[in-house]
Amino acid sequence: MFRFTKGVVLCGLCVAPAIYAKTITISIGYQSMCTDTYPAGSAIKGLHLLEKYLPHTGKYKGVKYRIIWRNYSSGAPITNMMMANKLDFGTMGDYPLVVNGAKFQQTPSRRSYLITMTGYNLDGAGNAIDVPVNSPITNIKQLKGKDISTPVGSSSWGMLYEMAADNHIPISDFHIVNQSPMAGIAAITAHKIAAHADFCPISEYMEYKHVGRIIYSGAKTHVPYLHGAVVTSSFAKKYPAIVVAYVKSVIAADRWIARDPYKASKLLSRWTMIPKEVLYLYFSHGGYLTLNPVITSKWVKTLNYDHSILARYAHIPPLNMNDWVQPKYLKTAYKQMGLNYRKQFGAPYNPMANIHRSPEIWFKGSGIHKYKGVKAMLLAAKASAAKHRVINATYVYDHATGLKLFGNYAFYTIDGGKVDAFMTLSGAKQAAANGPVYTYTEALKKL
Repeated sequence: MFRFTKGVVLCGLCVAPAIYAKTITISIGYQSMCTDTYPAGSAIKGLHLLEKYLPHTGKYKGVKYRIIWRNYSSGAPITNMMMANKLDFGTMGDYPLVVNGAKFQQTPSRRSYLITMTGYNLDGAGNAIDVPVNSPITNIKQLKGKDISTPVGSSSWGMLYEMAADNHIPISDFHIVNQSPMAGIAAITAHKIAAHADFCPISEYMEYKHVGRIIYSGAKTHVPYLHGAVVTSSFAKKYPAIVVAYVKSVIAADRWIARDPYKASKLLSRWTMIPKEVLYLYFSHGGYLTLNPVITSKWVKTLNYDHSILARYAHIPPLNMNDWVQPKYLKTAYKQMGLNYRKQFGAPYNPMANIHRSPEIWFKGSGIHKYKGVKAMLLAAKASAAKHRVINATYVYDHATGLKLFGNYAFYTIDGGKVDAFMTLSGAKQAAANGPVYTYTEALKKL
């Protein structure tokens, strides 16, 4: 994979460090269909951030870099390619990350390192179970005995086991089928499967395309949903400064998205096949994804929990977290960028803080408009429809959890002048206390 030149020794008492190959190849596996990995993949690639931070002094003086980006539909094939020495870095969700570390540690000498996170959702939102948009199924109990497809070993696969345990349903009551996100979308669209369990942002993508709808959010598990990046230990030991450069790119990408999520969503949409309106649901302030690269003790605890699920149901080998988790590259990156690593710690962001955030409408041609409340947003949407003004998307926050969702898939309660939005029909009915519950279309007509 690499071409090496011999070290250069100067005469006299001074010995120069060994000079690296004239060209170093860096291979990165990423997922253009998984939003929460974008700060370690699509954003770095699109903004050419890695090129900005790669070292060019000392041992790296005169080195040219060849960066290879390889796109995958899920984390499992990235791990396979890393183990086959075809990739140096990989970015993926929590369950695939754990599988990656465990599989490497199963070998006599090869290892991978967890070097950075990208972002999280504290409660697990981003994973979900979807059914065809016109399906009569409204809850998970109706899925007993039916086919549920999911990428086996993925975060959404893990969510199925958490969901079954939380609801005291034997996992054997569901027929789980291994299916990629793209295959799942096709199966849901063609009504060839009862449900598809998926990771970010496939559920919202299907809602936006009006082919599927969410009946269960991973937020109900209250298990944090994490994403990050790994590197092979052989690459990290040989080129530590390149690993630091990659982590710097992740930090810069996180900060770039957080600074202007509206602009970032539009640009990332160009670089991926995900609509900008769906990306805004994840990256906007109050969106599903909280951007933060640091590896906290809470995340390590969560990854240990994920490993327990994988060990029980997928026979994944043991994982020594102390050997696998390597935050030293992240700490060095923060220091070299003049940023305070410790300031990134603290209590994780709780989506409940979003409940009173302003609802939004994304108008075609004029961007995002904010409103004082759900009622004001709905009235604006109603007036816009009367004027034939095109709305790209509406956004509200679930009054029970604070999760952001598309307004046209929410359920509404109306109590005099007070209007609240809910992600699920059952949540709205509970809040209505036997009062009426309205769909988006019905709420527009009611107001």
